[in-house]
Amino acid sequence: MSIMNTRTLSKLVALAAFCFALDCGAASKMAEALDPFIKSGKLPGAVSILYSNGELDVTCAGYADVSTGRSITADDAFMQCSQTKGFCGVTVAKLIEEGKLNLDDPVSKYLPEFSTLWVKASESGDQIVLNKAKNALTIRMCLNHTGGFPFEISAKQDRIPGGGWSGGAPIRIVAAIAAASPLLFEPGTSARYSNTGIDIAAAVVEVVTGMKWQDYLRREVLDPLEMKNTWFWPTDEQLKTKIEMYDCHADAPATWKLQNNWQQRPYNDSHVFASAGAGLWTTANDQYKFYKMLMNLGVGDNGVRILKEETVKTLLAVSSRPSGFEGYSLGLYAPEQSKDGEDAWFGHGGAFGTNCMVNWRKKQIKLWVVQLSGYPRPWDAAAKDAAEEFFKSTIDTKAADAYTNRTE
Repeated sequence: MSIMNTRTLSKLVALAAFCFALDCGAASKMAEALDPFIKSGKLPGAVSILYSNGELDVTCAGYADVSTGRSITADDAFMQCSQTKGFCGVTVAKLIEEGKLNLDDPVSKYLPEFSTLWVKASESGDQIVLNKAKNALTIRMCLNHTGGFPFEISAKQDRIPGGGWSGGAPIRIVAAIAAASPLLFEPGTSARYSNTGIDIAAAVVEVVTGMKWQDYLRREVLDPLEMKNTWFWPTDEQLKTKIEMYDCHADAPATWKLQNNWQQRPYNDSHVFASAGAGLWTTANDQYKFYKMLMNLGVGDNGVRILKEETVKTLLAVSSRPSGFEGYSLGLYAPEQSKDGEDAWFGHGGAFGTNCMVNWRKKQIKLWVVQLSGYPRPWDAAAKDAAEEFFKSTIDTKAADAYTNRTE
């Protein structure tokens, strides 16, 4: 595939049409809102799924591949990046409700290499001063980004120019390297967004279950929810219809991008390792099943219970951080709620513009799928207005945007 010139791209995007998955009918307000951006070529394509108390609106606008004119659908594969974190949170939550671990257990109880940790006190030239950590690192800290870890371990960042997610390393190796590396701050005293902490939590899951984390995830979450198109290694058939990556531009149509530093080709060979912090491929239809389960307080649309109601309410839907550290639970963004709980949205976003938030009290979901790099993204405001109209009430979308496009 080659990057199309602006004239050819503009002619093609002028033919943009909207398709509706899941038996949706006529064009919705969301489709109308996105139409100008699709026709201008600035937004190649997007999938929006809105749900409210039994009412569903699914909009597939524009293209998964502009150069071939292939329309985007809710069954096209894409990398959801950091939305993978919530899947790790669910696996840990399952083990907690089964009494197999405690959220405030020290990580060293399961991974002895974390018994002694060092915190970077200062750095000058080639000299780094380290202090022995005073606080024990807990599983809670790993999952809510208060453990003191960098975004990625050095072994991943050093493998590609400029840093980035290189395809990874085995989860237990990631944990071992993290344990031997200086922390950025005393555990539990600050917050820094990190894939590393999530992978450490997954390593604990491996010790407790005796299984690779991804295999436990598949057995306990993906297979029961019938998420057949979600995995760390997309098939060659899935890649034929994946959503292509594009760069956004202020005054010109989006341009095709071979790959992002955080998404290295080839996508399904031996250089790719499962990561609990990022890396799951999925489809909009599959991802919807996972978030619908969270909205339903642990029960999938197929009737299979993954978690208990109270587990979702107390471990996933509310923040587990100290007050004033911004809301975050177990791999999921969970902002502080008002007393009536009507703003009880929680969920996550991904580095390439995807996000999904659910509100279990109102029984609502807002799911958004694109594969974009860069800014500006003026359609976000239009999509927000369309969603608000669909929900027939004002929605604070700050939570939905907070962990979209986060890499550090």
